[in-house]
Amino acid sequence: MTNRTPDPTAISMALELLTSNGMEAVGEAVQILINEAMQLERSDFLAAGPHERSDARRGYANGFRDKRLKSKLGELEFRVPRVRGLQDGDEGFYPSALERGVRSEKALKLAIAEMYVQGVSTRKVAAITKELCGLDITSSQVSRAAKLLDEEIDAWRIRPIGEHRYLILDARYEKVRHGGSVVDCAVLMAVGVGVDGKRRVLGVSAALSEAEVHWREFLEDLSRRGLHGVQAITSDAHTGLRAALRSVFPSVPWQRCQFHLQQNAQAYVPQIGMRKEVAGDIRSVFAAPNRSEADRLLGKLVEKYRTKAPRLATWAEENVPEGLTAFALPAAHQRRLRTSNSLERLSREVKRRTRVATLFPNTESLLRLAASVVMEISEDWETGRIYLSMDTE
Repeated sequence: MTNRTPDPTAISMALELLTSNGMEAVGEAVQILINEAMQLERSDFLAAGPHERSDARRGYANGFRDKRLKSKLGELEFRVPRVRGLQDGDEGFYPSALERGVRSEKALKLAIAEMYVQGVSTRKVAAITKELCGLDITSSQVSRAAKLLDEEIDAWRIRPIGEHRYLILDARYEKVRHGGSVVDCAVLMAVGVGVDGKRRVLGVSAALSEAEVHWREFLEDLSRRGLHGVQAITSDAHTGLRAALRSVFPSVPWQRCQFHLQQNAQAYVPQIGMRKEVAGDIRSVFAAPNRSEADRLLGKLVEKYRTKAPRLATWAEENVPEGLTAFALPAAHQRRLRTSNSLERLSREVKRRTRVATLFPNTESLLRLAASVVMEISEDWETGRIYLSMDTE
């Protein structure tokens, strides 16, 4: 803890407002006090107050981000403190005075509410909806609430995105009602690493269209919104993605996720007893110090299994090189860009919310929830520590 004490000016201002205006000034007084509390919490998090020299300091203050929040006192405006210069492994800062996940929780409630008003849900779901939303809902209420949230999400989804050095892509599937049936709907997600070294979610999309069509439209949208300067793209070999990449980003090197390649290889191992050995051989290729050594080890692997596991040898020869593109990147960037695992938190958080809904009444409802979740995570990333140092010259 730091030795910093609350600013007496802030306390005096809050008390003066309450004294002069009574209950009408409660909201403004709360704003002042919470803003001061958040700055105190930031100092404690950094283990140093403003301009304080301290050997225990773990980062630096980095200004504020404005945030509006609706409450029982009306709409309040806060100045959320930001930090910079954190070390690898440190969690980003977010003041405990403000609740995380307000937007995504609202989207989850709307998804359940939509199922209810469209007659999809059971009495049990209706009861859950009433408990979550605090009232008996109608279709008009749901529509109004959805419209307000959709306006915020749509503005985020069409914002300009500019230059990003790296692009990481992933997809997951959720259940959606369509034409009287339950079908799988693809949720596509794109994360960029900017010239400032920070990650941000560049886009999210949900659609029932063919895989290649969906991916191509998704990537074209990123391009229209100004995405440029991409030096490498990392993803798994999702259906239709390679063709879409060749169409939209034909000259950008593609790094196939090494983690998924390891998993894919097991389907070509003829005996269970060989799986550990095969995994170790592929891992040695990926762990090679440079591309030439990786190619040598891959050739050795192919010859080793040519006779006893011919399907594996053929698969490895054709597919593993797609996972070696990262060797051309700066050494300091290779570890984090050789897999798409950095999107795991996004996928995990989306799953945590969609698991509650289980089934979505339409793609719009699914997109609303997924976008709300990834927007909140992106905000954390953008105000948190640097993901990759771009000082590699």
